[in-house]
Amino acid sequence: MGEFEGQGGGAGWGESALQALEQAHPEGVAIQQVVEAFERLGDRLTEATFRKYVQLGLLPRSVRVGLKGKSRGSQGLYPVTVVRRIDTIRRLMGQGYTIEEIQKEFLLVRGDVEAVSRSLEKVWNSLGGMLEQRGGDALAMRQVEEARAMGAALVEKLEAIEKRMSVRARLARAAV
Repeated sequence: MGEFEGQGGGAGWGESALQALEQAHPEGVAIQQVVEAFERLGDRLTEATFRKYVQLGLLPRSVRVGLKGKSRGSQGLYPVTVVRRIDTIRRLMGQGYTIEEIQKEFLLVRGDVEAVSRSLEKVWNSLGGMLEQRGGDALAMRQVEEARAMGAALVEKLEAIEKRMSVRARLARAAV
């Protein structure tokens, strides 16, 4: 679990640590992994707080994934971006924003944009797997890559709009 380590010493998550974490766990993370990761940073996060953030719509709901092995059941996995989101929530709360303000002004559509991104990634992976199994159709493979680029551009544009709206909300709040 070394990839869950941030900057250490309570300094919070650095961008490189967040990116490494997101790349290391594309399938998602369990709530216990997230809690342990924050503990290692010296930043206490309880499962109850995590679940409250989910109930308030600040974090996405988990997806149930079967555990390997016979009759082992399943566990809830969250997109690894929850670590980034919790870090953002805590940073904003440290700046004096309330949960209500964070819900309304800063995380307007972020969860939806992340869901679109995850859904598109599933589609690309499924199509890529199907094409691989069928020996690869050069035209279809090129079309999938073009669609992937268009999807990435869409997600990037949506993130830029959301970021702009968040900055405007901060500026409006600072002007009051």
